[in-house]
Amino acid sequence: MLRRISVLRTIAPAAALAVWLAGCSSFGATDPINQPISGSAEDAFASSRQNPTAGGDILVGLAFSGGGTRAAAFAHGVLSEIDQTTVHSRTGTHSLIDSVGFVSGVSGGAVTAAYYALKKRAAIGDFREKFLIRNAEANLSTSVDPISLVKALGGGVNDVRTFARWLNDNLFDGATFADFRKTPGPRVWINASDIYNRTPFIYGEASFIALCSDLAKYPIADAVAASAAVPIVFTPMVIKTYPKQCSDKPPEWLHKAHTNPNTHPMLKAYADALYSYNDGSTKYIKLLDGGLIDNFGLSGFTISRLSARYPHEPLSPEQAVRLRRMMVVLADAGRAPSGDWVQTIDGPSGMELVNAASDTAVQASVRSSYTAFERVMSDWQRQIVAWRCGLSPELRKRYGAPANWNCRDLKFIVNRIAFDQLGSERGKVLNAVDTRFKLPVEQVDAVIAAGRDALRGSPGYREFLKGLGAKPAEPTEPAEPPSTPVAVAPAVPPVPAMAPSAFASAQ
Repeated sequence: MLRRISVLRTIAPAAALAVWLAGCSSFGATDPINQPISGSAEDAFASSRQNPTAGGDILVGLAFSGGGTRAAAFAHGVLSEIDQTTVHSRTGTHSLIDSVGFVSGVSGGAVTAAYYALKKRAAIGDFREKFLIRNAEANLSTSVDPISLVKALGGGVNDVRTFARWLNDNLFDGATFADFRKTPGPRVWINASDIYNRTPFIYGEASFIALCSDLAKYPIADAVAASAAVPIVFTPMVIKTYPKQCSDKPPEWLHKAHTNPNTHPMLKAYADALYSYNDGSTKYIKLLDGGLIDNFGLSGFTISRLSARYPHEPLSPEQAVRLRRMMVVLADAGRAPSGDWVQTIDGPSGMELVNAASDTAVQASVRSSYTAFERVMSDWQRQIVAWRCGLSPELRKRYGAPANWNCRDLKFIVNRIAFDQLGSERGKVLNAVDTRFKLPVEQVDAVIAAGRDALRGSPGYREFLKGLGAKPAEPTEPAEPPSTPVAVAPAVPPVPAMAPSAFASAQ
């Protein structure tokens, strides 16, 4: 997440005055810009819905954590390494980036994810100059004074739309979610936090169908700003619900998840939130930094699997039949513990206490979401194998099974990369890089290089490429062994064939 900038670094005697003034002021409300949609929201999305995944037998998913510009730069390094990796698949020899089918981002990672999903490969060439070495805090208040303290206690020091306008003017050029669909490319999830319902808010079809709102017209810059809206530093992004202004009924998966008390807790909370949007019990949704709930941005994919009707979803039957290898890269630019207050009986206090409490909450959510994601991926591999092996010869042919097809030839790898995998000294230097949206050029370049080296040297990545007959270049610096990647292997017996379905409705 974006560090609390300097606005909370000092609590001056003026704080008492600020508290008193804040009782008479509120700075949090900005007019929602999301628009209603008439008729059927589902039909409106279906008319422009894009195939979310790359073709062929290789699939790569990317999840970029929060952490300001340092997270955006780390994610950019990962993309650059993937772009320069050549692989051999059934469709021929190509860059691995052509196999990226899903990308998710939070806060700083959402900037990289959204820009890549918009510009595709061209984003790798100009992202450094257009964003990473720019001062994205140029129009923000970063000083500590009585007025800032009043604004902080009244809802936020900076209007989140100010940051959205900077992103729009300097990076996204007025693009909306409709622009994601103009050219083939990966499905993108931009993740914020619904701070009333205490659930992820995923900028996607499910949320906006429940809102009866037009996602196609929503500015990408506003979604990214909401994902990066650190509490106190920014006011919440506000989304308006339009209950009963479209003709859609809640989809079957949503109704079941909402009404069944035994639904998986993550899916139940998400379904309850969507129901509150649809029936009008939530009139205005208040969004802050996605890292408050899920700093890896894994919720979108996890929820899509938990709500899926068929084992292959969110893949189409044809994609699930062709697939042999899938890797999900989790680029973790989160902060390690800092400070020396564990060496004394006193402390933490002041900003150290605020930072420690915030980081504890974020890291706890990271661990829980990562553990849940490992389980989801393991279960999904077994379910796809069972579904594939249960297909009749006719369905195998319909879905494009190649000659000499092995229904059990499927392997998923979940590969987390982070600073601490580059050696203790280098990791210490990288961890000292601030998590704000303004960094020195030399630090930006150091973090970009770290993203490339961490991915290139990771055992999970090397294992994935080895299975494709490819080999990464040797790391530029020796790295300490990273944490063991998750390799999901065991197959399961066949099950009866299931009918094909459309793309999972929870997307």
